[in-house]
Amino acid sequence: MTRYGIRRTSWLRLAWFASCILCLPACTSSQSKEEAPVVTTVQDTVPSTLSLLFVGDLMQHQSQIDAAKRAEGYDYTASFLHVKDEIEKADIAIGNLECSLGGKPYAGYPCFSAPDEFLFAIHNAGFDMLNTANNHCLDRGSKGGNRTIQLLDSLSIPHLGTYPDSATQVREHPLIIEQKGFKLAFVAYTYATNGIKAAPPFRVNYIEEKQMAEDIARAKAMKPDAIIALMHWGEEYQSIPSKEQKSLAEKLFAWGATHIIGSHPHVVQPIELRTDSLTGKRNLLVYSLGNYISGMSANKTDGGMMVRMTLEKKKGETTLKHADYSLVWTLRPAHNPQKDYALIPPSRIDSLQPSAQYLYRRFLKQARSLFEQKNIGISEKSI
Repeated sequence: MTRYGIRRTSWLRLAWFASCILCLPACTSSQSKEEAPVVTTVQDTVPSTLSLLFVGDLMQHQSQIDAAKRAEGYDYTASFLHVKDEIEKADIAIGNLECSLGGKPYAGYPCFSAPDEFLFAIHNAGFDMLNTANNHCLDRGSKGGNRTIQLLDSLSIPHLGTYPDSATQVREHPLIIEQKGFKLAFVAYTYATNGIKAAPPFRVNYIEEKQMAEDIARAKAMKPDAIIALMHWGEEYQSIPSKEQKSLAEKLFAWGATHIIGSHPHVVQPIELRTDSLTGKRNLLVYSLGNYISGMSANKTDGGMMVRMTLEKKKGETTLKHADYSLVWTLRPAHNPQKDYALIPPSRIDSLQPSAQYLYRRFLKQARSLFEQKNIGISEKSI
């Protein structure tokens, strides 16, 4: 299984190297057995923390491609301009890349192939890891799937869900991320790939219970601090999770998953922050993050949410210290004088045109009403 250290911690390695150089004379001085130094073990009483951010579907409909077109290529700077700071605050920011990067001709629904510049913008916005296990990962077939993987690798972006062959799938899934003294194991699965079959040897992680249980067992054997399942599941445009989602969530927890983050319905679904009555440990269940950025404008599909969690480790024990969410909405060219697509946090709603304000407030009202009735143990954070 491949281990990734997120790029933002490279300075830690430099600091460690410098400390070794500084202590070199002392380390290399001779000492007799009688003069062996006394080693004192200090208990880890100061907790360390790790913050994670999850967002929903990163999509590229034809209208988005058209809006980003420039004479010299494609420009997606506006897409993440107003949420970039929030993304970069997280130690690890994770998104669902729901399109292929299959090259030209670029196209939106039903078979997505986004310009490479879209991935560059995602990378520059601060995302550290991407999930490719979704129903659009084979929109340009296995060739497009491989090209997507190659681009992700060229930017050193950890990813999971699709693989060039079975050997790579076994080696790199579960995906192990090591950051700030934490070891996390990620697994990811999709319900289908829109009827498109992968041409061997290309592999996709599908929702297959036997395999999922085995994957989580392998993850547990690596002794991670948390096992996080990224699930592409549920029924499109339904605000209430299906019976199948609920049943599978219980199985995932029983197999050993610590937290579950869902996508696919294109609308937000409830969040549950559960507390184990015996251990007191908390588990986060997000049924659907909704769309993050997309060309969809139908009621409830025009926005989504950003979910944050903070893990805390003390004396070798890792717990979920805090979790919250923020709603976010996509401004579209029809309501934007700049004619770009842009993610807008609620704090900027008053800066929008009246027509955009109306649509944004409608989205907020519906999402908040749903969450007031169905969420368990988690609150909204203003951004």
